[in-house]
Amino acid sequence: MCTVTFLARQNGYALGMNRDEQLTRVRALPPARTELNGHAVLFPSEPGGGTWVGVNDTGAALALINWYSVPARVSGPAISRGLVVRSALALNTASEVDDDLQMFSLGRTNPFRLLGVFPKEKHLIEWRWNLSRLERLEHSWKTNIWISSGLDESGAEKSRRETFQVSLRNQPVPNLDWLRALHASHAPTPGPYSVCMHRQDAATVSYTEIIVRDSTAHMSYLVGPPCGHRERDLQNSELSLAGQPGQRHRALKSSPRKTVTETVC
Repeated sequence: MCTVTFLARQNGYALGMNRDEQLTRVRALPPARTELNGHAVLFPSEPGGGTWVGVNDTGAALALINWYSVPARVSGPAISRGLVVRSALALNTASEVDDDLQMFSLGRTNPFRLLGVFPKEKHLIEWRWNLSRLERLEHSWKTNIWISSGLDESGAEKSRRETFQVSLRNQPVPNLDWLRALHASHAPTPGPYSVCMHRQDAATVSYTEIIVRDSTAHMSYLVGPPCGHRERDLQNSELSLAGQPGQRHRALKSSPRKTVTETVC
């Protein structure tokens, strides 16, 4: 249950992600800086260490949503899909992620859709795993949206994509305000099909925003639904891109983790 929006720019990009979860689920931890395979990385996480979205010091971002339209599930203990994101964040290019996924224990990993943004090559790649086949889709470098829902994925896809398309028609050159307004949207009505999702048992529990441009990757994180956020509620972290001068970094917390629990989105 998540919505990911990619906003293409000539110099870099922006990405917004609503995370929708059961209200009884334990609260995630805010973004923290860690080191993976020699890369500085920023991502929010589950208390056990799994993550659903992050960015590294090459400017590459990875975001994972569960693929509920595929009913197949792993028999026996499953490997956390959060490990897929962690592993990919330690890499530089889409080709390296290709190789990494081939080596991953996908047979023990439930269906997912993984979005990778690689600004140096302007590659926007989606990997889809359905428990029997890994498919790689290359998308054009243009503004787009990805949607998942554990209640009614096809219904949520139809409703949220329509909201996205109407919003894009109203503002053909989208900006950061457009991205935030979209992720706070209750169109057509507050409920399970709106981008900012609300149900009795589940809701949008956080919003993560990544902006990559020039020499920095900036991450903003909001606890709670974006429909009620104020600017001061955003928690901000910044990472210098590798090879750039003035290695600036401002992070909320630094705590590399070894144990990883299943991340649902």
